[in-house]
Amino acid sequence: MNFFKVLLNPEEEEREQGDRTLVASAANIIQVGEFQFLQLAYREWYDKDLPEGIVAKLFTSYMLHDEVPHWARHYARLILMRDESGTLDENDPAFHRYDHEYRTVVPEGVKKFTMAVLFLAFTLACGIVAANLASQRPLSVLPPYFLESEIDGQRTPTGDDGAGPEAPDRRR
Repeated sequence: MNFFKVLLNPEEEEREQGDRTLVASAANIIQVGEFQFLQLAYREWYDKDLPEGIVAKLFTSYMLHDEVPHWARHYARLILMRDESGTLDENDPAFHRYDHEYRTVVPEGVKKFTMAVLFLAFTLACGIVAANLASQRPLSVLPPYFLESEIDGQRTPTGDDGAGPEAPDRRR
């Protein structure tokens, strides 16, 4: 079909493809690619995986010549009927058997990472609370930070009140 004819009337190309449109619609419903849909249809019809020797021939006939095998047409119609009746679960793991990245459970590594982050957050929160309870309250917000014990003339916890052992007594 001419490129400009497709731009002007894209539905015409879909009508010309016929069975291939049927397969594409069914593949979109179960959220897989067309060739993966062909693998699923072969598995459903023959109850075994698509042999390596047939893959190249099937790919060429389907993608280049728009030839859809009878078992793929049957499987596509089955998917479309189940979708119309509302009995289709597009997240069924049987539809995603060839998806290597498809997961229905959280991997163990994510669970461990989450537990480690929660442990670190708890440890950090406990440290902040302990530091807040152990600190003494300063009298001023800006430096120099004087404590109440320093202002009252009491000795600081370190014992350094600014007067050394040889310092004269200045109270006279």
